[in-house]
Amino acid sequence: MKTLLKNGTVVSGDMSVREDVLIDGEKIVKVGRNLEAEDAQVVDVNGKLLFPGFIDGHTHFDLEVAGTVTADDFETGTRAAIAGGTTLVIDYASQDKGGHTLREGLEKWHEKADGKCSCDYSFHMSIVEWNEKTEQEIQDMIDHGITSFKLYMTYPAMIVNDCDMYKILKKLGKCGCFAGVHCENAGVIDALIAEAKKEGRLGPENHPLVRPDTMEAEAVHRLLVIAKEADAPVMVVHLTNKKAFEEVMRARANGQEVYAETCPQYLEFTCNVYKREDGRNFVCSPPMKGQESQDALWKAIKNGMIDTVATDHCPFQSYEKDWGKDDFTKIPNGCPGVENLYPYMLDAANSGKITFERAVELCSTNVAKIFGCDNKGSISVGKDADIVIYDKDKDFTISVDNMHSDLDHTIWEGKQLHGYPIRTYLRGNVV
Repeated sequence: MKTLLKNGTVVSGDMSVREDVLIDGEKIVKVGRNLEAEDAQVVDVNGKLLFPGFIDGHTHFDLEVAGTVTADDFETGTRAAIAGGTTLVIDYASQDKGGHTLREGLEKWHEKADGKCSCDYSFHMSIVEWNEKTEQEIQDMIDHGITSFKLYMTYPAMIVNDCDMYKILKKLGKCGCFAGVHCENAGVIDALIAEAKKEGRLGPENHPLVRPDTMEAEAVHRLLVIAKEADAPVMVVHLTNKKAFEEVMRARANGQEVYAETCPQYLEFTCNVYKREDGRNFVCSPPMKGQESQDALWKAIKNGMIDTVATDHCPFQSYEKDWGKDDFTKIPNGCPGVENLYPYMLDAANSGKITFERAVELCSTNVAKIFGCDNKGSISVGKDADIVIYDKDKDFTISVDNMHSDLDHTIWEGKQLHGYPIRTYLRGNVV
C-alpha cells in the first residue's frame, strides 16, 4: 500500500523544507515538491511538521534491580514510546555475574522483548564480568547486531574496575565499536553515604549531596584517560553537570573521540526537586544537579556539543519509591520519560530554545549514525517510513492520566507543552 503525505514541512537535522513524502510499504520512496501517485492514499498534512521517528538510545524495560522490577516491560514501555513519537528504543541487555555469557544475556533480553513491542527495538550489551571467554564473545555480539556496549563505574553488581575497563575499551576499539559508560566514583560515594547515615541525614534531599558533580567529573576524567591509553572511542551516558562536560571538552580538544548523552530530566529539573514532598520520586543516578549545570547543558545542546538526548527510562511505582521515605538509600533509582522525550524536545524547539533541526539531530539523526541504525534517522529515500506528524499549535499537559506507561505517577505531572505529535507511522503503518 502506498501513502502520500502532502503539503507538510519535512524537518531534518540541517534544514526544514516544504515537501511531499511518498511511502510504499515500509519505505520512503520519494521526497519532493508536488508529488503525485494515483494509487496512493493521500493524506493532507498542510501546516504540519514531519519529523523522522525519534530514537531513544537509553531505556531499561523489564529490568530487575533493587529487589524489584521496573514498572514498564517491553509491552508497556514501547506502547508509551510510540505514543510519544519514538519509533525505536535501544535497551540495555546485560550479562549476569558469576560466569554467565554475553550470549545468555542477549537471549534473555530477546525473551523479554520479542513479540511484545509496539515500536522497533534493539540492544546495547552491558559487560559486568571480563575474562577470556567474554573477550571471545565480542565479535559474536557484533555479528548479532550489537554496535555498542555498556560499562558501569558504580553499582556493586555491575561495576568494572579500571584494569578491566582498559582491556574492554581496547578490545572494543579494535572491533570497531565502543562503550557507553555510567561515570560516578563509587568509592567516594559510598563514603559520603556512610557519613550521611552516621549524621542522621536520611531524606531524599541528601541524594545529590552524596553523589556530587565532582564525583561524576572525576569518573569521566578517569574514563577518558583510560580510553585515550586504549586508543578507543567512548560515550559518556546521562551526563548531568558542567564539570563533567568540561572533562569531555578537554578530551575532545586533545583529539579523542568522545560522545556525550544527556537526558530530559537534567534539562528540566535541578537538585531542588529533592526538597519537595515527593522528592523521592525524582531519585535517579546520577542525580539532578544545580542551575549552573543545567544552564551549561542547554548551552552545550545549542552549540552542538551534546550528541544525543535519551531518557534513561527506568520507572518504579510510587509505593516502591516510598520504601526510602525514611532512608534515601533504599529508594529504587530511576525516572520515567520514554513517552515524553520527543514532545519535550520539540516543545523546547517550538518555544525557540533550540531549533527543530537541532531536536532532530539530538534525538534521531545523531542516534542513528552513532549506533549504526542505517535505516533510521531521517525522512529520505530508502529509509524506513518512520514519520511523526507534529501539530505545533496543539497544547498538551502531561499527566499520569494521559500517559501510556504502567507507572502510577510521573515526574512530568503538570508539564505544559505547546505542540504535540498527532500521528505516527512506523515503517509505513499508522500506529
